Amino acid sequence: MRFVDIHSHVLPSGDDGVASIEEGLALLATAAERGTGVVYATPHVWPSLALSDAREAAVRSAHARMAPPAAELGVRLELGFEVTPAPARLAEDPWRYRLGAIDAVLIDAPFRCEIELTMAYAEYVEASGLVPIIAHPERSEALAHSPAIAEELDRRGWLIQVNSSSLLGCHGVEVCTRAWSFLGAGHADFVASDGHRKSRPLVLADAHAEARARLGEGADRLFDGSALASIATRLPRSRAATRDA
Repeated sequence: MRFVDIHSHVLPSGDDGVASIEEGLALLATAAERGTGVVYATPHVWPSLALSDAREAAVRSAHARMAPPAAELGVRLELGFEVTPAPARLAEDPWRYRLGAIDAVLIDAPFRCEIELTMAYAEYVEASGLVPIIAHPERSEALAHSPAIAEELDRRGWLIQVNSSSLLGCHGVEVCTRAWSFLGAGHADFVASDGHRKSRPLVLADAHAEARARLGEGADRLFDGSALASIATRLPRSRAATRDA
């Protein structure tokens, strides 16, 4: 099995990920060696770092330059974005932030703020005909204080992505416990690296081995991108139908 990593900062974009194409390719080489076959580069779209036309052009240029050597390493490099909810995002077309050719948007669950804006943005994304994928909710303080939010995300049919580093205890015992509770309850749809740099690489193999040991072969679906194939069937309306409504 080759892993599918839907969340990484392996492409230079001005955020807190890699600073150069060379650094990104080094991370991709390690990812390939450890079993990853598909990586989605998902540069941050922050309130303080919007996706201006100039920044988007630079990001897409970097992706075009990195994709061929990535393929030589054995990795298909796709491009999406990780969107941090902000009032300004509610006035934009979320299709701009689509996860490659998948009709979904990766939404940052902020660590230290109320979750209401995240919920509102996910509703906006869904109303636009896209599937929200909530990134690393196990690291959100809102979930720490209101565990029922995890069930609410699942009830709404939104997809949930847990960080491999959370499962391995890199962010503390509480985050680790919440991450495993997502998997144990069947709420999680993806495990991704959220890799940023050499000290936080794009490695899924260790978390996969631990998940296999705890959950059995059923854990494979969290690492092989199975949920991506189901997204088309989850969408109630096409983009055109949504805009015409």
